Amino acid sequence: MSPFRIAPPLAARLMRRKYKVIFISVIVAAYVVLLIPAAEGVSSTKGAFPVTISVGDKLPDVQMVKATAEGPQPVQASEYFAGKKVALFSVPGAFTPTCSAKHLPGFVEKAADLKAKGVDEIVGTAVNDAFVMGAWNDAAGSGDITMLADGNGDFAESVGLTMDGSGFGMGKRGQRFSMVINDGVVEQLNVEAPGDFKVSSAEHMLDQL
Repeated sequence: MSPFRIAPPLAARLMRRKYKVIFISVIVAAYVVLLIPAAEGVSSTKGAFPVTISVGDKLPDVQMVKATAEGPQPVQASEYFAGKKVALFSVPGAFTPTCSAKHLPGFVEKAADLKAKGVDEIVGTAVNDAFVMGAWNDAAGSGDITMLADGNGDFAESVGLTMDGSGFGMGKRGQRFSMVINDGVVEQLNVEAPGDFKVSSAEHMLDQL
């Protein structure tokens, strides 16, 4: 048989195989770029975590637990944040290194400055129980800080700001972020990129007020 009769079908098969390889490569690339970051809680477009809540949104009405000297006191977010301006900061966990060495101390140090700019209350939150949050405030905080425990992660989940800490034995946690909340409505929202501590600091918030 003449090789000239074999070549066209062979070329067609090779061309189809080439396009099949290109198609599979595109699918794999899309999986890596979109699905894997999403599974890890990372936005493929901004290099940070996906966020559900936005500036101008009202806080979801979920239950949190206030750490007090008398013990844990359940509160509803819709009632607690109503009628006042609150500087809220969220950390992945009480007593963790960056949270204890920088995040909480920054709000303790700048508490008077924040209140001079119209903040009525400074609130710290994390996916920890109220006893841990209270002990953390006693150890590294001050009377200027109110601790609202998000023990079940309902608040973090309702605003779309959870993270997967299972690689560190921490399970589901809240991300590192801060908010200025005025009468239950988000006026400022600062979400950190993974591993960063920049925009959620008290100093950054002061510049926004």
